[in-house]
Amino acid sequence: MIVPERPNLSPISFPEIDWQRPWLAPVAELGTTLAHSVDWISQANVFAHDRKLINLHERPIVFTPQAQLPPDLSYEAHIASTAQVPTRDNLHDFFNALAWLHFPKIKRTLNALHAAAFAAGEIMSVRGRQRDAATLFDENAVLFVCSEPAWIDALRRHEWKTVLMQNEAEFFSNAAVISFGHALLEKLVHPYKAITAHAWVVSVDASWFDQTPMQRMNDIDQTVAAMIAQGFSSGDFCHLPVLGVPGWWPDQDRAFYEDASVFRPKRA
Repeated sequence: MIVPERPNLSPISFPEIDWQRPWLAPVAELGTTLAHSVDWISQANVFAHDRKLINLHERPIVFTPQAQLPPDLSYEAHIASTAQVPTRDNLHDFFNALAWLHFPKIKRTLNALHAAAFAAGEIMSVRGRQRDAATLFDENAVLFVCSEPAWIDALRRHEWKTVLMQNEAEFFSNAAVISFGHALLEKLVHPYKAITAHAWVVSVDASWFDQTPMQRMNDIDQTVAAMIAQGFSSGDFCHLPVLGVPGWWPDQDRAFYEDASVFRPKRA
């Protein structure tokens, strides 16, 4: 594998990342290794090669320096045409690389939606509805996987206590909340109560929770990619104040969920 030349980097471990945070659990094993690499971007290319990451034209994904992005070409169009992902040495792009490594089918599908919009004549500087929704997904989504239809309905209605004020073990026997958006994960490095994600809901059978963590991740990557492949809009998301997920923040009592500045009622 040919890895693009990069300047020498000092060891960067992103010490501000607390890998014990529950929202990082699905990516912590690989993320810890990557974050403590002397040159994490080159190491991400090794992982991308090993995992056979490809773009929509089946060209191998390569993380390259941001400076290689042509000024007259958009970020997403560049990925679609070259399979090169412009990457800066910062937290935002670090979490983007982790998303590519863990959810390659979703990332490829989101990029394909951008590419289709450009092919249809959309200009780079103005995002239409589909590109806007794809960007929201890419930056700020969580995947809300649930086998309880009543909880999904409650989430859509902003009935927060119904869906979130649960015993932690009971909740995670019937639901999973998987952080996806790289801007969301960047914000969660320094968490605060009001952080709200765009939740993409996936209804599953109870047997989904019998799978291993790796099987769950692979399954949800394939399932969600298929769900979004035909297009979607910003209205297809639910809102989810992520630190309301059981066990993700201390002191989650009734008063915590009654804070209407965070857990806002559904608009009429």
